[in-house]
Amino acid sequence: MKKIALISVCFCWLVALPSSDAIAAPAKKAVPAKPQVTKPAEPAKQIVKIGYFSQERAAPAALSNLDPFIQNKGQIGAELAIADNNTTGQFTGQHYELKKVVVPVGGDLQQAFNQLGEDVGLVVLNVQPDQLNKLADLPAAKNKLLFDASTSDDELRNTDCRHQILHLLPSRAMRADALAQYMLKKRWQNWFLVIGPTPEDKLYAAAIKRAAKKFGIKLVAEKAWTNDYDARRTAQSDVPVFTQVDDYDVLVVADEQGLFGEYLDYRTWKPRPVIGTQGLVATAWHRTHEQWGAVQLQNRFKDTAGRWMEEQDYAAYLAVRAIGEASVRSKSNQTQAIKDYVFSEAFALQGYKGVPLSFRPWDGQLRQPVLLAAPRSLVSVAPVEGFLHPKTELDTLGYDQPETACK
Repeated sequence: MKKIALISVCFCWLVALPSSDAIAAPAKKAVPAKPQVTKPAEPAKQIVKIGYFSQERAAPAALSNLDPFIQNKGQIGAELAIADNNTTGQFTGQHYELKKVVVPVGGDLQQAFNQLGEDVGLVVLNVQPDQLNKLADLPAAKNKLLFDASTSDDELRNTDCRHQILHLLPSRAMRADALAQYMLKKRWQNWFLVIGPTPEDKLYAAAIKRAAKKFGIKLVAEKAWTNDYDARRTAQSDVPVFTQVDDYDVLVVADEQGLFGEYLDYRTWKPRPVIGTQGLVATAWHRTHEQWGAVQLQNRFKDTAGRWMEEQDYAAYLAVRAIGEASVRSKSNQTQAIKDYVFSEAFALQGYKGVPLSFRPWDGQLRQPVLLAAPRSLVSVAPVEGFLHPKTELDTLGYDQPETACK
């Protein structure tokens, strides 16, 4: 009975205890809400708009299966430079846009140029020489800065130059001077000049004659290659007869269209080297050039285009890179600010040629070394040692004109 009573008492005591639900939980301290942190908005990038303006060209008659016709020379060079500019622009707060306008064969160039828009003040031109100044003289081009990526005409840099055009390729005078310097170094000072039938051939020949006079080189003989000859059919018979002249050191050929020049080498009456537009050529760019980091540019271009970089590709690349360099240094996307910096002494463009490149302020010509290349080897680079300009190291090429202001 005592055990039963004890159990009853314990049971009653447990029943009297409050349930767990009735026990009040201790109050929790209030945790203040975390303030919302908003990231500051990134500043808008400065947009630099660049135009690439060109015209398609009719494919010429095939002269050789080794050199296929390339329709888009220049365009891929500009596109590659835009990518390089935008790589730099990630760190400078700038973004570069390329507006491409390609006019079909027979299209109205001036009408297409007028449609570029006022907001595109920097334009790379890849047009024929006779169209360059026509575009530059349009009212729509008055406040633009134009980059000539395709011509080598001396007159466009002298009596017919325009103040808002910059020329990226070496002029014919620069090319002729480069050859003359190397020939003088080799002491090959007696030349036989062969001139083709086209107006361009005659302009190239005039540059050769000017360089010969400038460097004291003797023109032993001069002959015109006429349409009476077909070098492909009669090279073995006609060329030896055609080249029977007084003794000379080198044969200089002026054949910019490549109509006959390739057939002169190894077929002349005397065993002499060929230079000029064929044989040893003076050029802004060549696939054999691998110095000063050029091999990296060559490989990047070839991976993109599936072909070698040509002169016009290199010129368009330099034009867009020059805009990138000037806009970064001037911290501006305004045409006038970029033009002022491009013509200043502070401007220096890296062109994979071992020295900084710059523009002559009086004629807009890009100062640059000129490559002397054989078909499969780089022979030399001009200015040749002994002809370096004390200040720029470059103005001995094609520069013997007074510094007159362009129109």
